[in-house]
Amino acid sequence: MEDKLKKLADLRAEAELGGGSARIEKQHAKGKLTARERIEFLLDPGSFEEIGQLVTHRSTDFGMENQKILGDGVITGYGTVNGKTIYVYAQDFTVFGGSLSETHAEKICKILDLAVKTGNPVIGLNDSGGARIQEGVSSLGGYADIFYRNVRASGVVPQISAIMGPCAGGAVYSPAITDFIIMVEQSSYMFVTGPNVVKTVTNETVSSEDLGGAVTHASKSGVTHLTAQNDVDCINQIKKLLSYIPQNCEEQVFDLPCELKDELRPALRDLVPENANQPYDIKEVINGLVDADSFYEVHEQYADNIVVGFARIGGKSIGIVGNQPMSLAGVLDVESSKKGARFVRFCDCFNIPLLVLVDVPGFLPGTDQEWNGIITNGAKLLYAFREATVPRITLITRKAYGGAYDVMNSKHIGADFNFAWPTAEIAVMGAKGASEIIFRREIQAADDPAAKLAEKEAEYAEKFAHPYRAASRGFIDEVIDPAESRRKLIKAFYMLRQKVDKLPKKKHGNIPL
Repeated sequence: MEDKLKKLADLRAEAELGGGSARIEKQHAKGKLTARERIEFLLDPGSFEEIGQLVTHRSTDFGMENQKILGDGVITGYGTVNGKTIYVYAQDFTVFGGSLSETHAEKICKILDLAVKTGNPVIGLNDSGGARIQEGVSSLGGYADIFYRNVRASGVVPQISAIMGPCAGGAVYSPAITDFIIMVEQSSYMFVTGPNVVKTVTNETVSSEDLGGAVTHASKSGVTHLTAQNDVDCINQIKKLLSYIPQNCEEQVFDLPCELKDELRPALRDLVPENANQPYDIKEVINGLVDADSFYEVHEQYADNIVVGFARIGGKSIGIVGNQPMSLAGVLDVESSKKGARFVRFCDCFNIPLLVLVDVPGFLPGTDQEWNGIITNGAKLLYAFREATVPRITLITRKAYGGAYDVMNSKHIGADFNFAWPTAEIAVMGAKGASEIIFRREIQAADDPAAKLAEKEAEYAEKFAHPYRAASRGFIDEVIDPAESRRKLIKAFYMLRQKVDKLPKKKHGNIPL
């Protein structure tokens, strides 16, 4: 038995060494952790149980039969984060550049299958040179096997992808299917075709960083939801993200203890300026409403005219969607509609209640918006809100004009509670634009058109630029003192905690993609 145990210990030690000391040092020289170090930092101490440690590839072409390394370039298994089970795979760049082979893919598929069976999240730590060219179509088939399982797991268990090195070609589609992507700045990139192919096909000269780096995907494409300064920061963000979401679609988020005392927030009364055209920061409103230091913004650098993220209110996890008056006056456009819709659908998948903060003057006009599908993309946000069955509460802080009023979780598309501050303006459009249309002839005939316009604008505002007409129709449940907002929201979310709302029987809806 001693000989057999020694052999097992030797094999384990060999597997844990990955591609060898020299390659590990090279990984460290780039400022990157190894795959095993990343897993060790992610999971609770001593909780990791590895699966498939002794797996090797089956390829015999191009001399590959003489280059077998235990584990085959990916470490897979399960453990706990803050006591809750998760499954994890970490691609090992020290082994064949982390390239994906048939058996490498099989190990990841096994983890995904177990996650769905047991109802626990999956964390993928990506650091790979792509498909293992020596295996040809077998490696391509491996990618497709992973995609198949990513889609099956979507909406069943949370899936988070960390891009901690290269991720190119077919490899990008697995993270793209998952719920959240985090990229490490300066050491990771994602693209379907690299700079050399781009140069050949389009004659564009571009670096890997500019083409598909973390900053590019955070600000221009919106592919990544979060960025991290280094591997440790990335893993800390994964842990933080996990704290706001449940284990699976059947569970609720774990509540944190929260001692409620005097929940009045008088500072909220002064956040909305008297001048309706003056901006203010919706994040100040959010921080005044939620538990201290609990707001965790997602997609911060992309489409910043809408703000999305997680927070806790009275210890309970919620998702927040809010128009941002500091950017484009908070209008809805193509990018912000897609960003909001994606976030709303995630929250609905995993039973996370939604708080919607509205200050929206409408949809952004222009040929660029129309030609890029503002109709279809705006409908995505509308569809996502209407489809959501989680508790949904809306608070209108200022402007709620036109179709954007409807889209931003109005009572008409199924919001459970709709509050408004006295500063709210709910109308088809702003007083000036409406007056120019309604009183056009009267203004044109006046001796002083500018004075007449100002008069009619004031008349229209008196009739419509307030929340009381909507409240009189029951479209607003209550007009509230801003200082009371936090207390009202805590009570309303508690009241809705056992909400049941079922969609009509169907295979699935046809969201306007």
